[in-house]
Amino acid sequence: MEAESPGQMTVIPRESHNISRKDISENALKVLYRLNKAGFEAYLVGGGVRDLLLGSKPKDFDITTNATPEQMRKLFRNCRLVGRRFRLAHVMFGPEVIEVATFRGHHHEESEEDRNSSQRGQNGMLLRDNIFGSIEDDAQRRDLTINSLYYSVADFTVRDYVGGLHDLHEGIIRMIGDPETRYREDPVRMLRVVRFAAKLQMRIAAETAEPIPRLATLLNDIPPARMFEESLKLLQAGYGYRTYQMMREYQLFQPLFPTLTRGFTAESDSLMERMVAQVLKNTDTRIQNDMRVNPAFLFAAMFWYPQLESAERIAQESGLTYYDAFALSMNETLDEACRALAIPKRITTLIRDIWQLQLRMSRRHGKRAWKLMEHPKFRAAYDLMALRADVENNPELQKLTHWWGEFQAAAPVQQKTMMTTLGDDPAPRRKPRRPRRRPTGPRTNSPQ
Repeated sequence: MEAESPGQMTVIPRESHNISRKDISENALKVLYRLNKAGFEAYLVGGGVRDLLLGSKPKDFDITTNATPEQMRKLFRNCRLVGRRFRLAHVMFGPEVIEVATFRGHHHEESEEDRNSSQRGQNGMLLRDNIFGSIEDDAQRRDLTINSLYYSVADFTVRDYVGGLHDLHEGIIRMIGDPETRYREDPVRMLRVVRFAAKLQMRIAAETAEPIPRLATLLNDIPPARMFEESLKLLQAGYGYRTYQMMREYQLFQPLFPTLTRGFTAESDSLMERMVAQVLKNTDTRIQNDMRVNPAFLFAAMFWYPQLESAERIAQESGLTYYDAFALSMNETLDEACRALAIPKRITTLIRDIWQLQLRMSRRHGKRAWKLMEHPKFRAAYDLMALRADVENNPELQKLTHWWGEFQAAAPVQQKTMMTTLGDDPAPRRKPRRPRRRPTGPRTNSPQ
């Protein structure tokens, strides 16, 4: 059953949709039932409803209600209020958090009575958004039509106020309201449009897509800490490669990764671009196979070639040794990256380790190979070296990667044999010490 045009609410009865309570978190159901019992309206909303209708398992279950945050806190002892821009209630059930939002209302520009509830910046961005309203207002205030569907446990119906079910069936990502106004209110919505289009493999409605390249620079006004969190949602959720392609298409990649954007080519075939594409494909595969991923490795791979280029430039311009230039280039590359994305220090420290180990991987003589394998980030460094060998199609690097692959899997006796056969890769000679020059004057024991 399709929803009608925006503004005409459609109720989809239980027999006409596939949502079952057995697919909904028990804790989310507890919150919905208690709110209903206390006399409040309460609905499952957003991505949870969308994913259930698509037949997939939701990542989380969000709830919306006409209860205010303060009323939520009185109703649930395990509730805490969070957020400045828009107050939310988090109901805690051990590791599971059920997020509950009060119905959002419309802003009235001419009214100045509620400046503490609503505040807008000069560029149109919403700085504070604690305006409450009805469910009809709330539906219009959400970002995408497919995320504005409401499921009720009171009568097991789905409510559609904005044509979201039609867009879900047709595979369309559509912004509710005037797209340019909505992007100016919160520029991150442009990233959400692309992210959901990539995730759900849907097309973006023409009127929703048109303003994005024009307004992409508004993302420069978003705090770098929020941009970092958004970058992980975009690139480490199992559909990063498709998202990356769409971000390039809509000119959204530059505000997040200015260092990388400078190296883009018309053919998208530079070493850096091939590395970015390959590491994102590998990350997607790992996530789809329920394997762990680490943002430190992802960023170490993505920024490797810009960092390498910077090291070579510094070495040529300064006359420093390559190792010193390499250290300076790490600072330079990461400093620029962190101006756009506030990458936490715990992650930049790991990135440095992975990069520095690249310089040590060829030094295997003596006890070096065993010591190198004891490093906590050895495996990540090895994986980056293997990526480099593949991207560059470099025979020497491929040979080194193959050796390390065999060495890790070999028994201690085999490892010793492998070490003794490194004749074609002689150990670096130590620079001979220069003998101390004896003083020419008479020796004395008196203090100088």
